[in-house]
Amino acid sequence: MIVRKFFRSLKFVLKLIIMDKKIIATGAVLGLIAIILGAFGAHALKETLDANQLASFETGVRYEMYHAIFLLVIGSTSHVPEKAKRNIYYFVLSGVVLFSGSIYLLATRNITGLDIRAIGMVTPIGGLLMICAWGVLFLNIIKKKG
Repeated sequence: MIVRKFFRSLKFVLKLIIMDKKIIATGAVLGLIAIILGAFGAHALKETLDANQLASFETGVRYEMYHAIFLLVIGSTSHVPEKAKRNIYYFVLSGVVLFSGSIYLLATRNITGLDIRAIGMVTPIGGLLMICAWGVLFLNIIKKKG
């Protein structure tokens, strides 16, 4: 329910700005969150999580940062059509939330006390969505004339 409210609020705010700005702003926010969570993992969680959990958490941070940078590039280029940018944006945002978000929750489940093992099933879906974003970019670049 909280996630639903968050996405409704995020969607409303993001509709107020143009697509490229939205993409760049989202990339900046994802990068900001990745830096904060990376520092949190390296310092606050270092003593709490075992090596495997910490490595998983760091994987979530790494992929979030990769895709934050990806959005910054996509929002800054004129080589990708707007429709493709929009598709890439939604694939990346959904993918990061499902992939990195589920990894964060799974890695910290001992701390949070949440029994969310079933959420691990969405991790590969998030990965697939991020792969789709890169595929959309690839297909649009190779079909572009000139």
